[in-house]
Amino acid sequence: MTKYVYDFAEGSKELKDLLGGKGGNLAEMANLGLPVPPGFTVTTDACRAYLRGGDEPFGLADEIGLHLERLERQAGRRLGDPDDPLLVSVRSGAKFSMPGMMETILNVGLSDATVAGLATQTGGDERFAWDSYRRLIQMFGRTVCGVPGEAFERALDDAKRAAGTTDDLGLDAAALRGLVTRYREIFREHTGHDFPQDAREQLDRSIRAVFDSWNGERAVLYRRQEHIPADLGTAVNIVAMVFGNLGPDSGTGVAFTRDPATGATGVYGDYLANAQGEDVVAGIRNTVPLQQLAAVDKHAYDELMVIMAKLEAHYRDLCDIEFTIERGKLWMLQTRVGKRTAAAAFVIATQLVDEGVIDLDEALHRVTGAQLAQLMFPAFDLSRAPERLARGVAASPGAAVGAVVFDAKRAAALAARGERVILVRRETNPDDLPGMIAAQGILTSRGGKTSHAAVVARGMGKTCVCGADRIDVHDGHFTADGRTVAEGDIVSIDGSAGTVYLGAVPVQESPVVRYFEGTLSPGADPLVAAVDRILTHADKVRRLGVRANADTADDAARARRFGAQGIGLCRTEHMFLGERRPLVERLILAGTDDERDKALADLLPLQRADFERLFEAMNGLPVTVRLIDPPLHEFLPPLDELAVRVALEESRGEPDGHDQALLDAVHRMHEENPMLGLRGVRLGLVVPGLFAMQIRAVAEATLACRERGVTVRPEIMVPLVGAVQELEAVREEAQQLLGALGVQARVGTMIEVPRAALTAGEIARAADFFSFGTNDLTQMGWGFSRDDVEGAFFTRYLELGIFGVSPFESIDRDGVGRLVRIAVDEGRRTRPDLHIGVCGEHGGDPASIHFFHDAGLDYVSCSPFRVPVARLEAGRCAVVATGSDSR
Repeated sequence: MTKYVYDFAEGSKELKDLLGGKGGNLAEMANLGLPVPPGFTVTTDACRAYLRGGDEPFGLADEIGLHLERLERQAGRRLGDPDDPLLVSVRSGAKFSMPGMMETILNVGLSDATVAGLATQTGGDERFAWDSYRRLIQMFGRTVCGVPGEAFERALDDAKRAAGTTDDLGLDAAALRGLVTRYREIFREHTGHDFPQDAREQLDRSIRAVFDSWNGERAVLYRRQEHIPADLGTAVNIVAMVFGNLGPDSGTGVAFTRDPATGATGVYGDYLANAQGEDVVAGIRNTVPLQQLAAVDKHAYDELMVIMAKLEAHYRDLCDIEFTIERGKLWMLQTRVGKRTAAAAFVIATQLVDEGVIDLDEALHRVTGAQLAQLMFPAFDLSRAPERLARGVAASPGAAVGAVVFDAKRAAALAARGERVILVRRETNPDDLPGMIAAQGILTSRGGKTSHAAVVARGMGKTCVCGADRIDVHDGHFTADGRTVAEGDIVSIDGSAGTVYLGAVPVQESPVVRYFEGTLSPGADPLVAAVDRILTHADKVRRLGVRANADTADDAARARRFGAQGIGLCRTEHMFLGERRPLVERLILAGTDDERDKALADLLPLQRADFERLFEAMNGLPVTVRLIDPPLHEFLPPLDELAVRVALEESRGEPDGHDQALLDAVHRMHEENPMLGLRGVRLGLVVPGLFAMQIRAVAEATLACRERGVTVRPEIMVPLVGAVQELEAVREEAQQLLGALGVQARVGTMIEVPRAALTAGEIARAADFFSFGTNDLTQMGWGFSRDDVEGAFFTRYLELGIFGVSPFESIDRDGVGRLVRIAVDEGRRTRPDLHIGVCGEHGGDPASIHFFHDAGLDYVSCSPFRVPVARLEAGRCAVVATGSDSR
């Protein structure tokens, strides 16, 4: 028979899967001999069984009864005893801390029959007894029975007005007795029955309410945000009540063994005299700094300091502690490894290394790539409470201030004059790239975290807020919540929070980025020193290489400064935009072989120059050049724009042959689903000379750089291969061109078509390397287009739990991940020395990096700004794999 209930003496922090974090830690403190009120824990197994069946599992009630009897013996009181009642708290406690997301009920066991006994028990303190009773009715009514909390709050406000006070402490026993009467009326009005007087009924219904709160709206939202699995369930802790609201010699507080904001050593916390725990959370009265407790109760303060030191030594980390003092007696109600800011995480980890508490492997394990990413982006100083216009999706972190501009070309022109601009669009497309590069930040009224604007912005380290649905973009202005913002007006956008502010909000620069850029030494800042130390260790222990996705020399240089070991993806199509677009149009419109060859010949020196700059920036490191991937019609103006232009020209009697030819070409190349059309390797095989021009440019750039003493390691990647014959055809052409010029280069393919993954053993015969294009592999694996579906139904899928996280943000391990594993296994079975990496957006995602490490890849490639994150996570993969001690 399943055991559903554990006394504290039976548990430990190692059982947090079963007892939850709170229950495991209460047991741990009790076993350390610390002053913990007696109690027991109902397990997460019981919660899951309850949620599955809609009722408590068989035997649970009897188990609770047995453990309740033990608790009564320990406390020397009985639940429901009218003369000397035991009161208990009923608290949630999941495996992972979810502060405030689930329910707590205090003072369970109070009733009309026991309230007088409580007063006697506390030396005749009737005020305290009636105050405790009104708190129970309020919490039980709201949590267990769904009575609106506002109804109780209004009654409390009425009582305070009648007593001429603004403070709960101003209500005497008579006023509180009257308030209890009113609370019971409110309870009956909303539930149709009286407040339950049976103590065991109160307890059982409270336990069920805590179970139910696991699926409460705020808990679900929090789990989704924090990527906490939905099937864990919560434990329930039943603990004998101790009271901090028994007068000036009682109180409650929260303490940290180090500063959770900065990591600084010392004791930090707050204390509130004559209060219960929810008073601190509710902000009913202002707390005082914990140090002031020393003046109020020196004995309790000194004991707390000893316990805090003992807990930090035991947990070997920053501890977050909740405590209550009942008439001078200190009680420990909870401890946990405390949440902290990203900066504090790095500082504390290195402090503990210096103190000999943990080693560098453990320090590396205790920080995350997500925390490092937070440290790399600037942030707003919101101390002056700026005016908020709207909120959208926090698409790319950072803080950006500038003048509103609605056109990408104008944004680029203004930026060239030294002006700081924010590009505001309904949504962005590849034509907006120059403006996106020039702008300080990007704001769109449509799209989400994986929209074009978001993906490109993150790749550039550019601040971006997407999907700000309160913003209505018009020509020359936008409106937000009734406010009109015109071009040229100043706005500030916070890509970390997804907020938009009117006016210029001061920005605080990130010292961590200055360190990566080489303008700040590690010794100049404690935080930077901690980042440098941990990241250096990560580089020492990691197996997984880290490259960058970079298309320009500037991006390549930045990637190298940030620690990239090469370029894993150079998207050559980005080299065809801007002022080179007319040459591409000539290629598309060529009616003869000579016209096509002339267009390609004109593109050749431009491509060669691009590659020379990349090779120089990455001197000695590998550069993977992906041959052109998108369909050619993406380099032409949109169909509707061309159609309008041609129609206007004809109406004026001024037809333009070039525009008409472009329109004919767009019609000719139109595809119902371009993602699955003439692109990638298919384009190279159908358009003679296109891939040959690019391969020749790589070879000639290699020769030119070598003459200047630059070491070049070129790799040519063929996109969208689905059959080995496609790769063989391009490889043969490449080897002939490279051989004729005396250049050696690896030739491989991007695995982004499911068929390629499933036939990887065959494709490996013609490939020197694989690089997974997980963006397209995800689209084709799931059968939906990222650009079309995210705004359409992803929110609903997340709500339903179909997605825990968007498969474009973090790799779908079960589906797309299985394709990756198949390709790795079969590819290496054919060719054991096959070099394998990933260059999709997932290459910079911390969770995905762990998957790629486990799958046996050789490297990940990501945007330059995510390179340090990938380095850190690759190191964390290594220490986890070797069994580093983890909290």
